[in-house]
Amino acid sequence: MDGNIRFIVLFTSCFLFSCKEPKTDKALLHSNYKLELLTTDRSFSELSEKEGIKIAYFEYIDSNGVLLRPNELPILGAEAIDYLAQQNDQDYSLTWDPQHAEVGISGDLGFTYGVYILKPKDYDTLFYGNYTNIWKKQPDGKWKLILNSGNEGLGN
Repeated sequence: MDGNIRFIVLFTSCFLFSCKEPKTDKALLHSNYKLELLTTDRSFSELSEKEGIKIAYFEYIDSNGVLLRPNELPILGAEAIDYLAQQNDQDYSLTWDPQHAEVGISGDLGFTYGVYILKPKDYDTLFYGNYTNIWKKQPDGKWKLILNSGNEGLGN
């Protein structure tokens, strides 16, 4: 094979292999983190529906978690746990549908957002709103809620 043909074969091979870049391990891992975070948020909602909002939050909130509630200053860490403990969740159920997740490149911080449904147990009315959760991955691989905020309104 002469030099020109070798060059053409080498150039063509390099061109063909560089045109279609497969998903990198990093991109695949990032995609897995997003799916994992959506699954975590859905599991959080399922636990809220089955066992009540307090038990669900106690399971998923980080010890330094922050709650943003209407007409309240941010409720931080141990105060957030105390705030949740004082809530009466016997009169309503709260569920939500995570619609999207993003995870930072480092894979240890992410957020979800979606629509929540608050259903008082004595009424046939449903109240909708939107929420955002910010999550932090723990050393054991579990995601914990570090910030929760929501707003009433059109979400349905």
